[in-house]
Amino acid sequence: MLLSLLCACQIAAASPPPLTVRVGDRVRSVPVVAHPEGGSALRADLLADALGGKLVDGGAGSWQLELGGAAIRLVLLAPFAVSGEEALPMPSAPFRTGGRVYVPYALATDVLPRAIVGVMFDAPRVELRRMALVTRRPAAPRAVTEASTRASQVAAANAPPMAAAPTTPSARAPARRRTVVVDAGHGGRDPGSLIKLPSGTVPEKTVALAVSLKLRDALQARGVAVVMTRTRDTLIALHDRGPIANRARGDLFVSVHVNAANPNWRNATATRGFETYFLAEAKTEDEARVARMENEAVKFETTTETSRSDPLGFILRDMAQNEHLRESLTLATIMQGSVKAVHPGPNRGVKQAPFSVLVNSFMPSVLVEIGFGSNPAEARWMTSPAEQQKLAEAIADACVEFLAQYERKVGGGEP
Repeated sequence: MLLSLLCACQIAAASPPPLTVRVGDRVRSVPVVAHPEGGSALRADLLADALGGKLVDGGAGSWQLELGGAAIRLVLLAPFAVSGEEALPMPSAPFRTGGRVYVPYALATDVLPRAIVGVMFDAPRVELRRMALVTRRPAAPRAVTEASTRASQVAAANAPPMAAAPTTPSARAPARRRTVVVDAGHGGRDPGSLIKLPSGTVPEKTVALAVSLKLRDALQARGVAVVMTRTRDTLIALHDRGPIANRARGDLFVSVHVNAANPNWRNATATRGFETYFLAEAKTEDEARVARMENEAVKFETTTETSRSDPLGFILRDMAQNEHLRESLTLATIMQGSVKAVHPGPNRGVKQAPFSVLVNSFMPSVLVEIGFGSNPAEARWMTSPAEQQKLAEAIADACVEFLAQYERKVGGGEP
């Protein structure tokens, strides 16, 4: 009896305190649970109700937490929330269990206070307060209508396939001529992973180049200038690709790759789907595994970068990369939404990892894993010229959409 009581006391002591939510004179408590990726989480519907709002199911693993005139969009597998045109990073992604949706604790402590005026978090009291439900940047009626339209476009990036059909490329083209740097992964004596077909194998470098060349043509057809890091089967050092983009004064950097399942996974050949990475510290072992796999190309290089030992250079590079981190996250979000309209596999979400190829590109940068070459069905799909064309068009649409959104946001300034 004494042992049982002691265990119960230990469990109670280990449980995090509930989050207090205060709206005017009304006070409610939202239980805090463990997040499977580490840290804490809150049940989304209880949090929304405590704040006087509601959680709306958008279908296909997406939800909106609506608080009066404000809305925060959440997506399974996506470690960020979307507020208007801004993608706000979170330490982990929303998850679902027992038919309920849970959100990272940081949604309450960081995202909501940043996105909504009148919402603040009191850390010492573990209390979330809401005083007035007003959007962060109130505007005249016409501006509000335009903002709502832009918010819908961003939300559509993760909406179900039945969402509004994409507009024509010319309708979404940026106001001035922009430059996208297209990077075909691997090359030369670095084959990348092997894509397995009934007739044999095809190296990743071949498919990456084929899709990249089609992407170049699709972007040029939309009025976008394109710089290729390679146009033939040659090896370009990972740390040279970013400087190529910088010298070209690129507005975006898009690296195209083919994924491969971990051979230690159970039924590894069944793994399929597409994912887009931006440069950040990996949060999961699988993200770290993909980064290691793509970074292995360095073993084919004959030179090393010595400037990394320069402390000032490191600081300046770090500042330049952080400046574009949020834009890279937004680009990755739009990329996933566009590709899922043409891809037969599941949307594996936006992810983050320290890819060497992205380290030195000082602009919004993403790495697209277009599918699993270790999956027979996706291997056939990604080696089809017709399907490669559809994929290139979808990636091009995402790039143009991001550039147009950015120009509307900053009035035509530089990304």
